[in-house]
Order: sequence, then structure tokens, then C-alpha cells
Amino acid sequence: MITLTIARRFAFSATVCLLAAGLPSVSHADLLDDVMKAGVVRVAVVTDYPPFGTIGSSMKPEGYDIEMAAIIAKSMGVKAELVPVSSANKIPFILSQKADVLLNIGRNEERAKVVDFANPYAPYYIGVFGPADIGVSKIDDLVGKNVATTRGSFEELILTKNAPAGTDIKRYEDNATTISAFLSGQAQLVAFGNIVAAALLEKNPARRPEQKLLLLNSPVCAAVLKGEARLLEKVNAAIAQAKKDGTLAEMSRRWLKQPFPDSL
Repeated sequence: MITLTIARRFAFSATVCLLAAGLPSVSHADLLDDVMKAGVVRVAVVTDYPPFGTIGSSMKPEGYDIEMAAIIAKSMGVKAELVPVSSANKIPFILSQKADVLLNIGRNEERAKVVDFANPYAPYYIGVFGPADIGVSKIDDLVGKNVATTRGSFEELILTKNAPAGTDIKRYEDNATTISAFLSGQAQLVAFGNIVAAALLEKNPARRPEQKLLLLNSPVCAAVLKGEARLLEKVNAAIAQAKKDGTLAEMSRRWLKQPFPDSL
């Protein structure tokens, strides 16, 4: 059973403060023990990022990540409590312990200072997309053009790192607003994942995005607070079993419209 909540209330721990400062942590209770005692694992999910997470016609969360949360919880023998987050506050929710496990996060060195990454559980490719009538074939073609991206997202990080001077990067506060800006013509181009682009194409919008540039091959990972090795082991075990029994392959075909890569 999955319930939806904003988050439990509790004090910001000294461990979190030290992690955020990049200092060694003090000893603290093992988070897995807390999860097992509560019988609930709080899983942070983005619900404005189809097909990974969205609010369906039943007004309930649905998508690849929603099912992944249930898989992790079932493997651990507990219930899943969904904690809705945005691209910008994903990491803060883990640092402040408002969630135990974070889904849909790209691996990079900066994030690795404060969280530990689980093994990948979904394929993902970050690119720049735009309508057919906008000519972009190489990174330098972005000069003089505006590109929408979501503030705090991995897409923003990669775009900012690679875009040449003279690119007008338009940063929006959430994924839904970013997509809306592109569809309405407020932005010429948009930086997001190929899977999100495929989901958008299924809706047959007037401004149909096609891939212009591939910026990064970035498989989707889960993450836990740095140092929570036992909890990470449980998450990895759930992912490994879902790969082995074909669950992720079936989910990839159904939600992502592509086979699950052998390389993951």
C-alpha cells in the first residue's frame, strides 16, 4: 500500500549539518533500523515528470518511479510512503531526513559528497530538443537561442556546463512549467530527457520536440543519505531482484517505450 504525504516533521540533525558542510559526520542511529521499526520507507518522488511520475486521471500518483517505490518497499517488507519533491529540493529532502530514499537522480561528483547512489534502475539520456524549424546540429548552434530548463535539475547542470557563451538559458521552477514554456513558444528549445520527450510526443502537441543535441547518457539512480550503507544495500537488492525477474524490463517497455538496456 502506498500513501502520499508531504513529509514527517522532525528536527534537523547535527549529522545533516555536518554533511552539508562537507565535514565528517558524528555517530547517529542507523536509518534502516528507523525504517524497519516504523514499518514504512519514505520515498521521495517527482510527480510532475512523466512517465516517471505524474498525477493520473484518478488524481493519484502513477509512473515508473511510483512502481519502483512499491518494489523497494515490498522487498524490504514495509509500506511505501510517497514524499513529493521538486527537482530543486530533492537533495535537501534527503539531507533534512524528510525522506529515506530518493528516486530519479543523476549521479555526479557534487551530489556524491552528501548522498550515496544505488545502482541504476532506468535508462535516461539528456539532450536539447526543439521543433523541426529550428536548426541546431552542434553545441555552438545554441548561441543566440533560448533554452528552457528546470532550476536545480541535472538537466540544468549539464546544460549550464556545456552551453557556449551567448546561450540564453531560461530557468523555471518545476518541470511542468519548463515544458509549458516550450510548448507555448516562450522558449525556442528545451533541455530534458529523451524519455520525457517521448512521453510529450505521445500527446501530439503543436510544437513537437525532436532531439537536436545529446548532452549526456545519464542512467536513473536512487540515492540515500551518505553513510547509510545498510539501507543502500536493501535498495540495491530490490533493484537487482527487479532486474533478474524481468520486472524492470516490463516496466521499461510499458512506461518508457524502450527495452531495458543490458548495460545497466
